[in-house]
Amino acid sequence: MAPNPIILVLAFAVAIVSAAGYRRPPARGSLSRLLLGELNDIDSTTPQQVHLSLSGADHMRVSWITSDSTPAVVHYGTTPEANISSSSSNGTTQNYKYLMYRSGQIHNVVIGPLQANTVYYYRCGPATSSSPLFKFKTPPSVLPIEFAVAGDLGQTEWTRSTLQGIGKTDYDVLLLAGDLSYADMNQKYWDSFGQLVQALSSERPWMVTQGNHEVEAIPVFHGEKFTAYNARWVMPFAESGSISNLYYSFEAGGVHVVMLGSYTDFKPDSEQYRWVQADLGKVDRRRTPWVICVVHAPWYNSNEAHQGEYESSGMKEAMEELLFAAHVDLVFAGHVHAYERFVRVFKDEANKCGPMHITIGDGGNREGLAKRFKEPQPKISAFREASFGNGQLSVVNATHALWTWRRNDGDNRDTVPSDQVWLTTLASCS
Repeated sequence: MAPNPIILVLAFAVAIVSAAGYRRPPARGSLSRLLLGELNDIDSTTPQQVHLSLSGADHMRVSWITSDSTPAVVHYGTTPEANISSSSSNGTTQNYKYLMYRSGQIHNVVIGPLQANTVYYYRCGPATSSSPLFKFKTPPSVLPIEFAVAGDLGQTEWTRSTLQGIGKTDYDVLLLAGDLSYADMNQKYWDSFGQLVQALSSERPWMVTQGNHEVEAIPVFHGEKFTAYNARWVMPFAESGSISNLYYSFEAGGVHVVMLGSYTDFKPDSEQYRWVQADLGKVDRRRTPWVICVVHAPWYNSNEAHQGEYESSGMKEAMEELLFAAHVDLVFAGHVHAYERFVRVFKDEANKCGPMHITIGDGGNREGLAKRFKEPQPKISAFREASFGNGQLSVVNATHALWTWRRNDGDNRDTVPSDQVWLTTLASCS
C-alpha cells in the first residue's frame, strides 16, 4: 500500500520541528534545485558525486554514483595520461530504496597501497569510457598535516562560500561533524549535495560522522535509520575494528582521529562505548602524538540552541572520563549553528589536561544561524560568534598545533576578528 501523503508531510514536519528547538533567522537561498537540473544533463554512466575517504593505511576509498549500471573499477596512476593503465582496482556496487525513491548505482572501490603526500590521477569506470580525469593528493605520513574542519554544511549560498573558503586552504583531510546534505527525507537532495561538494571531495579525503539530519527514519513507512548516509558515505569502520559505519577511527600523519556517533547508543554497556574504550587504549602517542575526536551534538554549549538534549548531555556523562583519561587534545562538534571555542575543560571546569571543545556547526545550512547566546558568557567559553565559517587545524609538529576559524559571511567580518589559538599536545599531561 502506498504511503499516505498527509502522514508523510506530518512526519516531515515533526522531524524538522524536533531538530529546531529555537527561533531561527530567515533561510538562505538553496542550491538544491539548480544542482539537480545539472545532474539531469549528465550521461547515465558518467560518474557523479565523486568523493574520497581514507581506508586504512596507505589506501583510499573512491565512491561515486551512476544512473545506470557500470563496472565498479578505478584506474589510477601518478601521471595524467589520457588512458591510465598503471594500476586498477575493482570494488562493489549497491543501491537503496527509500519510500518511492530508488538511488542510482553507488560504487565503492578501495585503491592502494599509495605513496604518502603524492598526487594521483584517476578515472572511475571502465578504461574505455569517457569518464572525466580526476586527481587527488594523499595525506603526509608524518607531521606536519593540515585538517579542514566544518559542520552542518547543507547546500545553500552560504555553503558555497564555506566550500570556497575551504578550497583556498592547502588542507590534507577534511573533518565533517555531521549534518551533511539536509535532505531530510527528500532523497534527491542527497544527489544534489554530492554534486555540490564533488569539486573538493574528489581531490581530498572527506571523513564524516552523522548528525540528526542523517537519521531519516519514518515510523511505519521506513523504520531503518541512516539508510542514505550508510549507503552513500562509507567510512573505514571495519578497518578500525568497529561494527558500525556510525563510529570509527583513522590515522593521518601523526594524528589519531576518532569519529563518534551522537545518534547511536553510547551508554557504558553499548558497543560504541566498548569500541571507543578499546580504540583509545591502543593509541601510541609516540607514533600519533595528537588525538582528536569528532561528534555532532556538542558536550559544551553556551548557545540557547539545543540545550538539554540527551545526545549532548548523555554522551558527555557516559564518555567524558574516557576521553580525559586518554588525554584527547580536541573535540570538534556541530549541531549548534554558530561557532564557539572553549578552554581546556573537564566536568564543566577549566582543566589543563582536558580537551579543548570547539563547536563549528556554521557551515551554511538552510536553517540559518543560532544567534542567541546565554548571558553572561561562561568563564570556560573563550570565544563565540554566530557567523558562518570554517576551521583549519595545522598540526605543526609533535608538540604544537595552530587552530584557526575563519568566518565567511560578510555581515560582520570587519567588526569582529576571526579566532586563532596555539595548542600544545596533552600526550604527557599530568
